[in-house]
Amino acid sequence: MTGKAKSRQHVTTKAKSAPSKPMKKPVAAVSKGKEPSMRTGALKKMLMERRQTVLKEIEASIGHRLSDEQQQRGEISIMEMRNRVRQQIDEALVRLGEGNYGLCSDCGVEISEKRLKAVPFARRCVACQEKQEMLEKIEQEEDQTP
Repeated sequence: MTGKAKSRQHVTTKAKSAPSKPMKKPVAAVSKGKEPSMRTGALKKMLMERRQTVLKEIEASIGHRLSDEQQQRGEISIMEMRNRVRQQIDEALVRLGEGNYGLCSDCGVEISEKRLKAVPFARRCVACQEKQEMLEKIEQEEDQTP
């Protein structure tokens, strides 16, 4: 038996003794024909571009002077909202660096690429996000009842 055949046999034997429970893979390791580093790089680029866009919007908002008090409050609210988006993008970049970006924080399954493209800082899969929103709605309704 050649050295290559022995190493293949060893790998095959190890694979047979692997646990039957499927293991969750980090998103960076699960890719469609791309190396993990290429996917991570592409995701990081997408997040950084989105972050730059939000920062530019914040800077543009700061540059405008408004005279009406009501408009100022609205502008501050918009800036706060954009800043929250920037913070969420920063958190997503940290998760990407840790290798758990793209995994649902509730159930651990991989978040679809379609969802990540729409909401690159998503922490939950669609199903878990819907459950969370339903719980929040119920809590709000309970708070409003006398």
